[in-house]
Amino acid sequence: MTIGVLSLSSDAQNPGGQGSPPAGQMQKRFEYKYSFKPPYLAQKDGTVPFFEYSGNAIASEESVRITPSLRSQKGMIWSRLVTSFDWWEVEIQFRVTGRGRIGADGLAFWYTATKGYEGPVFGSSDRWNGLGLFFDSFDNDNKHNNPYIMAMVNDGSKLYDHQKDGSTQQLAGCLRDFRNKPFPVRAKIEFYRNTLTVMFHNGMSNNDKDYEMCMRVENVVLPQNGYFGISAATGGLADDHDVLKFSVSSLRTPEQALVHPQDPEAKKFEDEFDEYQKKLQGQKDQWAKDNPEEAAKKSELDDWDNWFQGDKELEQIFQGQAAMREVLTDLHRKMDEIVGRQERTLSLISSGGVAAPSPGGSGGQPQIAVDTIRRDEVNAVLANQREIVGASRDIKNLVTDIHGKTGQLLSRGTGTAQQVGGAGGSYDNQQLMREIKESLNNVKRDLSQTAQQIASTPCPQGQGCVSTTVLVALLVVQLLILISFMMYRDGREKAAKKYY
Repeated sequence: MTIGVLSLSSDAQNPGGQGSPPAGQMQKRFEYKYSFKPPYLAQKDGTVPFFEYSGNAIASEESVRITPSLRSQKGMIWSRLVTSFDWWEVEIQFRVTGRGRIGADGLAFWYTATKGYEGPVFGSSDRWNGLGLFFDSFDNDNKHNNPYIMAMVNDGSKLYDHQKDGSTQQLAGCLRDFRNKPFPVRAKIEFYRNTLTVMFHNGMSNNDKDYEMCMRVENVVLPQNGYFGISAATGGLADDHDVLKFSVSSLRTPEQALVHPQDPEAKKFEDEFDEYQKKLQGQKDQWAKDNPEEAAKKSELDDWDNWFQGDKELEQIFQGQAAMREVLTDLHRKMDEIVGRQERTLSLISSGGVAAPSPGGSGGQPQIAVDTIRRDEVNAVLANQREIVGASRDIKNLVTDIHGKTGQLLSRGTGTAQQVGGAGGSYDNQQLMREIKESLNNVKRDLSQTAQQIASTPCPQGQGCVSTTVLVALLVVQLLILISFMMYRDGREKAAKKYY
C-alpha cells in the first residue's frame, strides 16, 4: 500500500530551526576526525584515532565500553580536535545493559567549549560551558519517571541538581526506555540555526526509519567551537554502557560548502576504510567455509521465509501488520514535519515575516529572511490530508480483513483442539472412572447381599464356614487387583499412543 505525502524536504533534513532554508540548500558532510565506528574502531595499541579516553573506559574493535557493570565506575571519551563548523548533526548508537530491573547512573553526550574531566555529572565535570544531553537511568527524585532523556545548557556557572535529576534546569526532555533492548539504541542530535532537535530510536527493531521525536528547542545558544564527548557513571547499581558508533556531520549552506577547503587526508582514510571493509568480508567468508554448520544455522535464523513454513495465513497477517506499522510510522513522521512547519509559519507571521537575528553561538551571523507560507503549499497540505484520509480507510479495511482471518484461525484452532481432546486421554480417563464407579457399586451390592444371607442363615456347626472378616478381606483384595489391572491397562494404552 503506497501513500502519497507532501514532500517537506526542509523539515526532513532539518526538523527544526526558525528561518531554516530548504533541504536542497543545506549540505551535510561527514566529519571523520570527530567520529568513530566499527570495524577496527580501536587500533592495535588500544587508541582510538582522533579521540582520547580515560577513567574506566575500555576501547575494542567493535565498541567503546564507557563503564563496565561494576559499582562506582566513571569513564569518558573526548574528541581531540575542536570543531571548525557552526552547525552539526551527531548520531550515536549505544547499548545500556544490566541484570537488574533498575540501572544506574546513566550516560551523557557533551558539546562543550573545553574538554571535561572526571566529575560528578554522569562521570564528567560540573559547571561546563555548552550542551549536556543526559540519558538518566536512575530515579534520584523518586518520581518514577526514569529512564529519562533530558537536555541542559550551562554557561559555566550552574551546578547540576542531582537530587531532582535536573528537572528544574532542563531545556526539554522525554520519557524513553533505553535499557536492555534487542538492538542498539540510537539518538540523533541536530543543532542547526540555534535550534536543537533530538530524535530517538528505541532499539526494538533494526529499521533505520523508526526514529521518533524526543525534543525540539529553539533559540539555543551554544559555543561557536567546541569538543564532542561521551561519559558515563555507575553508583550503587551498575550497567554496561557501550557506545558502538559516534558519527558527526557538519551542516552547511551552499555558500559555506563551496568555500570549505577539501581535506587532503579524507581520501586516504576513505581508502583505508574500504580496505578494512573488504578484509572483514573476507574473514566472514573464510569463517563460513571453516564452520559450514554454524553458518547454515545463522543463515536459517536470518531467513524470515522459513519462519512461517506451512502457515501462509500467519505469514500474511505478519506481513500486513508490518506494512501497517511502516505506513503509520511514515505518517507520524510526516505529521510531525507538517506541525513543525505550521508552528514556524505562525511564528514568522507573528514576528512580521522575518526571523530574528541569531542571538549568538553562530559567529554573529544574521538569520535569512523567509517568506510566509504560499497558496500552493496550502493546497499541497490539503491534498496531502485527503490522501491521508484515503490511506486511513485502506488501513481500516486491512485491519477488518486481518480480524476476520484471525477469527477463522481461532475457530479452526478451537475445533481442532476439541477433536484432539475428544479422541485422546480425556475420554479414556472418563470411561475409566465410570467403570471403577460401577465396579464399586457392584461390590457394595454383593457385600450387602452376603451380609443379609449370613444374618438369616447362620453357619452350621462343623462345616468350616468362612467368617465375615475373612470374606471382607478377600473382597478388598479382589477390588485392589481389579483397580490395579485397570490402571495398568490405561498406562499401556497411553504408552502405545506416544508412537502415533
